[in-house]
Amino acid sequence: MEQANIKRINELTRISRERALTNEEAAERHALRQAYLQAFRSQFRGQLDQTVVEYPDGSRVALRDVNRKKK
Repeated sequence: MEQANIKRINELTRISRERALTNEEAAERHALRQAYLQAFRSQFRGQLDQTVVEYPDGSRVALRDVNRKKK
């Protein structure tokens, strides 16, 4: 997500504290927030996919494989 979009989300939030947002502003803020959450979830999932669990015996298992074994 671009820094300009994050700044716009913050700006709209600041405006909403001072006055009610117009329908266009509210829709824009909602769309920007959804895009931000999608980007965050994607990046976080990528980070978790790269995480490994190391056991005391020295073996290493990808976190996604450990999670599947518990289910």
